[in-house]
Amino acid sequence: QVQLVESGGGLVQPGASLRLSCAASGIIFSGYVMAWYRQAPGKQRELVARVTSATTGYLTNYADSVKGRFTISRDNGKKTVYLQMNSLKPEDTAVYYCNADFRSNLGSREYWGQGTQVTVSS
Repeated sequence: QVQLVESGGGLVQPGASLRLSCAASGIIFSGYVMAWYRQAPGKQRELVARVTSATTGYLTNYADSVKGRFTISRDNGKKTVYLQMNSLKPEDTAVYYCNADFRSNLGSREYWGQGTQVTVSS
């Protein structure tokens, strides 16, 4: 059974930092592209950051709104992906979701975590 379990969300003041974690089980973690998405109230879910799989050398990309403030990383030994969030702003308030995506010539698989709330407010 595949599980993605997020943790690390919370309520912080503007300018603070948080680190989100997503622990995966039931998948060959290194083969998956791992990403963080977020969804604010009344808005569509959007990609925040992505790190590719071993196949493509763990490349990263970020939404323009978080470049320079957020860092995605992965630990294949722990099957965990992290999102370090610095200089948080009120507009970063959202539910943050972990995503695991695998694609090959034989098919594709995609999994989501349950989400963790991040609230940035003074």
